[in-house]
Amino acid sequence: MSTISIKNLTFSYDGGDDLFHDLSLDIDTSWRLGFVGRNGRGKTTFFKLLCGELRFTGKIISAVTFERFPFDVESKSANTADIIQRISNAEDWRIERELNLLAANLGVLDRPLDTLSGGEQTKVLLAALFLKENNFLLLDEPTNHLDAFAKEQISEYLRGKSGYILISHDRDFLDRATDHTLALNKTGIELQSGNFSAWFTNKQMRDEFEQNENAKLKKDIKRLSAAAKRTAEWSDQVEKSKHIKPSSGNSIDSGYVGHKSAKMMKRAKSLEQRQTAAAEQKSTLLKDVERADDLIIRPLASPQKVLLRLGSLEVNGGDRVLIEGANGSGKTTLIKQVIAEHTNLVISYVPQHTDGMSGSLKDFARHSSVDLTLFLTNLRQLDFPRELLQNDIATFSEGQKKKVLLAKSLSENAHLYVWDEPLNFIDIFSRQQLADVIVKFTPTMLLIEHDRAFGEQAANKKYLVEKP
Repeated sequence: MSTISIKNLTFSYDGGDDLFHDLSLDIDTSWRLGFVGRNGRGKTTFFKLLCGELRFTGKIISAVTFERFPFDVESKSANTADIIQRISNAEDWRIERELNLLAANLGVLDRPLDTLSGGEQTKVLLAALFLKENNFLLLDEPTNHLDAFAKEQISEYLRGKSGYILISHDRDFLDRATDHTLALNKTGIELQSGNFSAWFTNKQMRDEFEQNENAKLKKDIKRLSAAAKRTAEWSDQVEKSKHIKPSSGNSIDSGYVGHKSAKMMKRAKSLEQRQTAAAEQKSTLLKDVERADDLIIRPLASPQKVLLRLGSLEVNGGDRVLIEGANGSGKTTLIKQVIAEHTNLVISYVPQHTDGMSGSLKDFARHSSVDLTLFLTNLRQLDFPRELLQNDIATFSEGQKKKVLLAKSLSENAHLYVWDEPLNFIDIFSRQQLADVIVKFTPTMLLIEHDRAFGEQAANKKYLVEKP
């Protein structure tokens, strides 16, 4: 066991605002550390900084070697056993033992790496990195595109390991695979013992407390402001009375009036000071409360009760069908077949991949025939940075590109929404927003998604596709 010490780390891209400012943090190398935060906050950048891939000010002191996953492999056509051995320098029996822990078929060792499925490649490359000595792994969303069973196998494997930081947006996976949580909030980094659910529960309690305090202080400031104004007005009226000539023969005691005016003014100043203190206290609240504004979707009315059939399953208007099955079972082929066959329906489609996306958001909306204002509103509600709205889509992160596709689909009027793994690279808070809009508006949907929590919340029917 050792410590990774980060001292006064500051970093920004191309002279922009600091992504990290004067960050100091100690990480125990025995931790299974979950790293969470909304898209674009700098999680992958943090990994690059640890690996020395970017220049920064400050210090990173560590006795371990950092390895990032996923990573590029030269000559993917080479034999898998040779690739693992070259990466890890491990003996054959250790390689076989590691693959057994991952419930991987040992037959993959005799095949070229590029002939393996995505799940099989993930397993063998994870095994190769964990076999290396004195290694601390930085795992950047290792389960994207993997089916639920493969996720469970990998999470069980990670439970038996230590010494890694895991970026993931899958709540169940994080809970099974981590024992500490590093949260990249709006105003900085927060480190806490416990898995994601423990951290999230604490965050919800803290957010609720701050929201209640904010509401109470808002009322106090309004009340104190009104009281200070009234008292100041009374003080002015009393002061003015010193200069009014009495109609009777009685004289005005100017000393008494002046004392009363000064007393009222003092009270007004006290109220103003209390108001300022309340405002200062209020300004410290809600800085890390995440935006979770409501999204908008406008489905078209179903033209008939039974919109389509999947085998023996009837899909009625308002049904949200979760299509389940192992990788390679034909889920994507099935939904593409549905799209091709049901040309009488208006269908909104979100593909798995974001390959080839480029151009401005304005042009993208125009080519997609969606209302630009609604499209940008949904995109901003998904916490898309305002400063990127004028940039080329090709420069966006994978999560930001996926949000563009989702915002487009949400802005389309359709009979049927077909989303193929919509949550790859999408942060946890945005996942909840998407689940909420589906539950609220009940659009007719076909969903392929391996985030168990999302599927349980968003879908009301399931359809299993089995391998032929």
